[in-house]
Amino acid sequence: MQEGDTALDFEITANNGEKVRLSNFKDKKNVVLCFYPKNHLFMCPSKKVFNMAQSVISAYADILKTDSILFAVSVDTVDDQASFVAQYNIPYLHLSDTSKDVCKKYVGLNVVGLAKRSTFIIGKNGIVRKIFHNIDVKSHGKQIAQVLSELNQSQNQNH
Repeated sequence: MQEGDTALDFEITANNGEKVRLSNFKDKKNVVLCFYPKNHLFMCPSKKVFNMAQSVISAYADILKTDSILFAVSVDTVDDQASFVAQYNIPYLHLSDTSKDVCKKYVGLNVVGLAKRSTFIIGKNGIVRKIFHNIDVKSHGKQIAQVLSELNQSQNQNH
């Protein structure tokens, strides 16, 4: 998928057991999808995952101000997602793509079958506006907030 494409709809389960359907947010919110490989690599939390979560949490209030919702997506099970979110006190939902369908459609999988680390920013109109592939995990939250702020300004001018 490329910038300018219509985001493919999906429905997968979040860490709280709710089903999340992308199309439910159309014309209501910008959607940020942060794909990442896995919560725990070799039984210990991946430092990159933790640093990225910290970075996004630090910018989360700014992200919400832009009429946006953010989800993290990986191939972890719902139970793994729930314990990871609880352990690190993460304020946004983690989606469980155990079938790997959504990860495949959006970012592709690496050699061991995990999602490639990428972030998609989808406008309220359902169009992919920005894709980050080479992610600096420490500043990523600020990058997301910045793009959303610019997106909101352009969307508001169009009304």
